Amino acid sequence: MKAEIINQPYSGEFEERIYDVESVWNSQSWTWIKFTDNNGVEKVGQFRGFPKEVKVSDQKNEVIVLTSDCVFRLDTNELNIIESENQIDYRNLEVAPNGTFIFSEYSDIYKMENSLSDMQIIKSPFEMDMIKFKEWSGNILEFECDEMGRWERHEIMELDTKEWTINIKKTHHNNA
Repeated sequence: MKAEIINQPYSGEFEERIYDVESVWNSQSWTWIKFTDNNGVEKVGQFRGFPKEVKVSDQKNEVIVLTSDCVFRLDTNELNIIESENQIDYRNLEVAPNGTFIFSEYSDIYKMENSLSDMQIIKSPFEMDMIKFKEWSGNILEFECDEMGRWERHEIMELDTKEWTINIKKTHHNNA
Protein backbone atom coordinates (compact mmCIF):
# COMPACT_ATOMS: atom_id res chain seq x y z
CA MET A 1 0.00 0.00 0.00
CA LYS A 2 1.17 3.47 -0.87
CA ALA A 3 -0.36 6.66 0.48
CA GLU A 4 0.38 10.23 -0.54
CA ILE A 5 -1.03 13.69 0.06
CA ILE A 6 -2.49 15.12 -3.15
CA ASN A 7 -4.39 18.22 -4.25
CA GLN A 8 -8.17 18.04 -4.35
CA PRO A 9 -9.03 15.72 -7.26
CA TYR A 10 -11.69 16.36 -9.88
CA SER A 11 -15.07 14.97 -8.90
CA GLY A 12 -15.39 11.38 -10.13
CA GLU A 13 -11.69 11.03 -10.92
CA PHE A 14 -11.25 8.46 -8.10
CA GLU A 15 -13.44 6.41 -5.81
CA GLU A 16 -13.70 8.80 -2.85
CA ARG A 17 -14.55 8.51 0.82
CA ILE A 18 -14.91 11.20 3.49
CA TYR A 19 -13.30 10.74 6.91
CA ASP A 20 -14.38 13.17 9.60
CA VAL A 21 -14.47 13.51 13.38
CA GLU A 22 -17.37 15.51 14.75
CA SER A 23 -16.17 18.48 16.77
CA VAL A 24 -17.18 22.08 17.27
CA TRP A 25 -13.45 22.90 16.90
CA ASN A 26 -13.12 21.50 13.36
CA SER A 27 -11.56 23.75 10.76
CA GLN A 28 -12.94 24.18 7.26
CA SER A 29 -9.75 22.69 5.78
CA TRP A 30 -9.50 19.27 4.15
CA THR A 31 -6.70 16.89 3.19
CA TRP A 32 -6.84 14.47 0.26
CA ILE A 33 -4.87 11.23 0.41
CA LYS A 34 -4.44 8.93 -2.60
CA PHE A 35 -4.15 5.29 -1.60
CA THR A 36 -2.71 2.84 -4.12
CA ASP A 37 -2.99 -0.84 -3.21
CA ASN A 38 -0.56 -3.54 -4.33
CA ASN A 39 -2.73 -4.23 -7.40
CA GLY A 40 -2.51 -0.58 -8.52
CA VAL A 41 -6.10 0.27 -7.52
CA GLU A 42 -6.34 3.94 -6.53
CA LYS A 43 -8.79 5.41 -4.03
CA VAL A 44 -8.93 8.83 -2.42
CA GLY A 45 -9.79 9.73 1.14
CA GLN A 46 -10.89 13.22 2.17
CA PHE A 47 -9.81 13.95 5.77
CA ARG A 48 -10.80 16.84 8.03
CA GLY A 49 -7.99 19.34 8.59
CA PHE A 50 -4.97 20.87 6.86
CA PRO A 51 -2.47 18.23 5.63
CA LYS A 52 0.49 17.31 7.84
CA GLU A 53 1.61 13.74 7.07
CA VAL A 54 0.58 10.22 6.06
CA LYS A 55 2.53 7.01 6.74
CA VAL A 56 1.89 3.32 6.02
CA SER A 57 3.01 0.43 8.21
CA ASP A 58 3.12 -2.68 6.02
CA GLN A 59 3.94 -4.81 9.07
CA LYS A 60 0.79 -3.69 10.90
CA ASN A 61 -1.38 -3.30 7.76
CA GLU A 62 -2.26 0.19 8.98
CA VAL A 63 -2.13 3.77 7.78
CA ILE A 64 -1.92 6.89 9.93
CA VAL A 65 -3.21 10.17 8.47
CA LEU A 66 -2.20 13.25 10.43
CA THR A 67 -3.99 16.55 9.81
CA SER A 68 -4.18 19.81 11.72
CA ASP A 69 -7.54 18.70 13.20
CA CYS A 70 -7.37 14.92 13.61
CA VAL A 71 -5.28 11.79 13.57
CA PHE A 72 -6.84 8.81 11.79
CA ARG A 73 -5.72 5.19 12.08
CA LEU A 74 -6.97 3.03 9.19
CA ASP A 75 -6.60 -0.58 8.13
CA THR A 76 -4.90 -0.97 4.74
CA ASN A 77 -7.30 -3.65 3.47
CA GLU A 78 -10.63 -1.78 3.47
CA LEU A 79 -9.39 1.68 4.54
CA ASN A 80 -11.82 1.61 7.45
CA ILE A 81 -11.20 3.71 10.54
CA ILE A 82 -9.74 1.65 13.38
CA GLU A 83 -9.74 4.74 15.58
CA SER A 84 -9.45 8.50 15.34
CA GLU A 85 -9.13 11.42 17.66
CA ASN A 86 -9.11 15.18 17.56
CA GLN A 87 -5.61 16.55 17.80
CA ILE A 88 -3.72 19.78 17.51
CA ASP A 89 -0.36 18.91 19.06
CA TYR A 90 1.28 16.28 16.84
CA ARG A 91 3.68 17.88 14.37
CA ASN A 92 5.68 14.96 12.94
CA LEU A 93 4.86 11.39 11.98
CA GLU A 94 7.15 8.56 10.89
CA VAL A 95 7.04 4.79 10.70
CA ALA A 96 10.02 2.80 11.97
CA PRO A 97 11.52 -0.04 9.90
CA ASN A 98 9.76 -2.49 12.26
CA GLY A 99 6.38 -0.88 11.46
CA THR A 100 5.93 1.11 14.68
CA PHE A 101 4.40 4.57 14.27
CA ILE A 102 6.36 7.47 15.79
CA PHE A 103 4.81 10.85 16.62
CA SER A 104 6.22 14.08 17.96
CA GLU A 105 4.73 17.23 19.34
CA TYR A 106 6.79 20.34 20.08
CA SER A 107 8.70 18.82 23.01
CA ASP A 108 8.25 15.04 23.11
CA ILE A 109 8.54 11.96 20.89
CA TYR A 110 6.17 9.01 21.28
CA LYS A 111 5.93 5.52 19.90
CA MET A 112 2.45 4.15 19.39
CA GLU A 113 1.95 0.85 21.16
CA ASN A 114 -1.48 -0.71 20.51
CA SER A 115 -3.61 2.38 19.91
CA LEU A 116 -3.61 6.17 19.68
CA SER A 117 -4.39 6.29 23.40
CA ASP A 118 -1.46 3.95 24.16
CA MET A 119 1.56 6.15 23.44
CA GLN A 120 4.92 5.64 25.13
CA ILE A 121 7.09 8.71 25.56
CA ILE A 122 10.74 8.25 24.55
CA LYS A 123 13.07 9.80 27.14
CA SER A 124 15.55 12.41 25.95
CA PRO A 125 18.84 13.50 27.53
CA PHE A 126 17.37 17.02 27.91
CA GLU A 127 14.03 18.80 27.58
CA MET A 128 13.47 19.30 23.84
CA ASP A 129 11.56 21.91 21.86
CA MET A 130 10.78 22.46 18.16
CA ILE A 131 11.36 18.82 17.16
CA LYS A 132 11.65 18.22 13.43
CA PHE A 133 12.12 14.72 11.96
CA LYS A 134 14.76 14.63 9.21
CA GLU A 135 15.91 11.29 7.76
CA TRP A 136 16.46 7.59 8.32
CA SER A 137 19.75 5.74 8.47
CA GLY A 138 18.86 2.08 9.02
CA ASN A 139 16.98 1.90 12.33
CA ILE A 140 18.07 5.42 13.35
CA LEU A 141 15.75 8.41 12.83
CA GLU A 142 17.71 11.66 12.75
CA PHE A 143 15.89 14.76 13.97
CA GLU A 144 16.62 18.32 15.00
CA CYS A 145 15.52 20.16 18.11
CA ASP A 146 16.33 23.02 20.44
CA GLU A 147 16.76 22.76 24.17
CA MET A 148 13.71 24.06 26.03
CA GLY A 149 14.57 27.43 27.56
CA ARG A 150 17.98 27.55 25.82
CA TRP A 151 16.97 28.12 22.22
CA GLU A 152 20.55 28.94 21.21
CA ARG A 153 21.30 25.24 21.79
CA HIS A 154 20.30 23.51 18.55
CA GLU A 155 20.98 19.78 18.39
CA ILE A 156 20.95 17.04 15.80
CA MET A 157 19.60 13.97 17.58
CA GLU A 158 19.18 10.25 16.86
CA LEU A 159 16.27 8.04 17.82
CA ASP A 160 17.33 4.38 17.87
CA THR A 161 14.19 2.40 17.03
CA LYS A 162 15.67 -0.93 18.16
CA GLU A 163 16.54 0.27 21.67
CA TRP A 164 14.02 3.15 21.74
CA THR A 165 16.61 5.61 23.00
CA ILE A 166 17.42 9.20 22.05
CA ASN A 167 21.02 10.41 21.85
CA ILE A 168 22.76 13.60 20.77
CA LYS A 169 24.46 13.18 17.39
CA LYS A 170 26.08 16.55 16.93
CA THR A 171 26.03 19.88 18.73
CA HIS A 172 26.02 23.25 17.08
CA HIS A 173 24.98 26.58 18.56
CA ASN A 174 23.04 29.34 16.89
CA ASN A 175 24.89 32.63 16.86
CA ALA A 176 22.39 34.81 18.67
